[in-house]
Amino acid sequence: MARKRSPKGAATTRGLKPGARPADNSGGASAAGFELRELRQLIRLVQRTGIGELEVASGGRSVRISATSSGPVYLPSADHAVRTTDAAPSGPAAAAAPAGPAGAPAGNLKAITSPMVGTFYRAPAPDANPFIETGDVVEPGQTVCIIEAMKLMNEIEAEFKGRVVQVLVENAQPIEFGQKLFLVEPV
Repeated sequence: MARKRSPKGAATTRGLKPGARPADNSGGASAAGFELRELRQLIRLVQRTGIGELEVASGGRSVRISATSSGPVYLPSADHAVRTTDAAPSGPAAAAAPAGPAGAPAGNLKAITSPMVGTFYRAPAPDANPFIETGDVVEPGQTVCIIEAMKLMNEIEAEFKGRVVQVLVENAQPIEFGQKLFLVEPV
């Protein structure tokens, strides 16, 4: 929203009723010389792109925003959306979705999902064997794949013990945050 200054220096907002507040409730608050609105935008940028760290310096101000890539980051809204999609797929995605691996009850399978946007790799090098294959048993902390984001290779680890039932992504395929990579049957 555009703001204009009254002659006495008080800020006013166009298009709002008198006494109404703008959607950004920062109230002009700032941290490290940046307005909270600016910081929120930078945080969203780091979250959306999957970069590990962002440092911005401008006009004598400096801020560093760092994202931990030690494991998946789960957001309640994203988790809810995944459950909703799992419960009742519809449209073209439902027709293209696999019916599920033979011999494994669909309700018992857990998914290993992508914690970031990037490129999926099954092996540490093009000529190396994949980290895991269908039928392998994975342990918590075991590397299952690599996701390349912004020229950084991020090892993705299993969070639970289980047998790999299906690999859902092809090697060198671009992937999205929260996308299912593997279906695993807990053991």
